[in-house]
Amino acid sequence: MAVSRALRRLLRILNIEEEQARLALESAVGDVAQLERALSATSVRARGGRHLVIASAQTGELPDRLAGLEETHAAKRRAEALVPRIAEAESRVETLRQVFLLKRVECRQAETLIRESEAKDALIASRRAQQGLDDWYLNRLHSKHLANSKTSIDSADSPAAFPTSANKS
Repeated sequence: MAVSRALRRLLRILNIEEEQARLALESAVGDVAQLERALSATSVRARGGRHLVIASAQTGELPDRLAGLEETHAAKRRAEALVPRIAEAESRVETLRQVFLLKRVECRQAETLIRESEAKDALIASRRAQQGLDDWYLNRLHSKHLANSKTSIDSADSPAAFPTSANKS
């Protein structure tokens, strides 16, 4: 029983689906990394605003203080907007990771089925080959045995094999 073309086709399709799931997962992981970099940049922006406020307190510059406060508030608003998006993206990554792992399992199961079928086919072929060798050997022994029996029958039919009155004396 050879591995069916349908099973091989299924394996190719599962490999393609696994690859697509892997690419989607990598894309989602990249999105999370990008959002986390944006959040990190936001914290740098907030820190810069606080430094501006501190510097303006020392110099007494009111516009710098207002700019620093606005930078800090803008960074806070941006961080508040980014945190839920990051959580959503991480949730999506987890979902895509599960999909990818399921596709990988399906693909490995199909590969296992194909390997088992190929191993079974190889075992059957090996048994057939051994049976052929056994039959050949038995036929060879049988032919030798028949040839030996025929020679012993032929020699038994010869006149020297039968006692005659001339041979008795």
